[in-house]
Amino acid sequence: MNAYSNAIETFDLSRHFGSFTAVDNINFYVPKGEIFGLLGPNGAGKTTTIRMLCGIIRPSAGNASVLGFDIRKDAEEIKKNIGYMSQKFSLYDDLTAIENLNFYASIYGVPRSDRSKRIQNLIDQSGLRGVEKELTSSLSGAWRQRLALACAIAHKPPMLFLDEATAGVDPLSRREFWDLIYEMASEGISILATTHYMDEAEYCNTIGMMYQAQMIALASPDTLKDSMPGVLVQITCDQPLRAQEISDQIPGVMDAAIHGVRLHVTLKDEKQVNNLTSALQTAGIQVTEIETILPSLEDVFINMVESRLKANPQDSFGG
Repeated sequence: MNAYSNAIETFDLSRHFGSFTAVDNINFYVPKGEIFGLLGPNGAGKTTTIRMLCGIIRPSAGNASVLGFDIRKDAEEIKKNIGYMSQKFSLYDDLTAIENLNFYASIYGVPRSDRSKRIQNLIDQSGLRGVEKELTSSLSGAWRQRLALACAIAHKPPMLFLDEATAGVDPLSRREFWDLIYEMASEGISILATTHYMDEAEYCNTIGMMYQAQMIALASPDTLKDSMPGVLVQITCDQPLRAQEISDQIPGVMDAAIHGVRLHVTLKDEKQVNNLTSALQTAGIQVTEIETILPSLEDVFINMVESRLKANPQDSFGG
């Protein structure tokens, strides 16, 4: 294995498909044993970034290294030394869980003499004990997810890529899945995960927020939240959509966005709270609660995108 200081390093990494720019000059690094999250909406460039880093497609410009290997020159070496799991990870439904594990262990070159012990360790590590002899087709989505992860790390790769690996799985199962990921990171495995679930990004050591092919923020979750300007208030009212429209017209309001059944409004300072409340009440909106809250990563991301759109009105949201 190559000597390397960071599991991943990118240098102005870009990818174009004809006239379309999928990834635009991104720079980041992932230290050994850390969890790095690429966060952003569908179409932001996350999957294309992973495909370049895995040696599946070549960059149009710039470069990167994975585990010390150059993605342009050493794509085959990278593929041998990484694990990869996505929402569409291929499991064979007509095989049992343990048969799937045996198949992937053989594909990844786990020596036959070590294979049985390795598979039993994987069953225990992923919590599959008790269902390992069931047909994969009969397993729930959460169990299939655990099995797919176990298959992806059958060969003990030092680097794991997770591409929207928890999409379509219930919140409790997603949390249990991330407990497994944390355990792996504690054992020194480096992990890059893409997600559009903002709550999942809280599990990452560092987050790269992507929007329209560009990296618009790069920091720890706490740093990103601390850097959000203004004061965030959460409003519970009977007409949140109308309240949003009114809030956008009030001086001192930096941003207003619907979060479920509530409205989040970013104000320049706390002095604007009374003005906001009065304006909503004057409009006939019944406000049952208004409170100052700490921003979530979703608040941070929306704030950054809205600021970007105001600066560049020609951009469209979610590109």
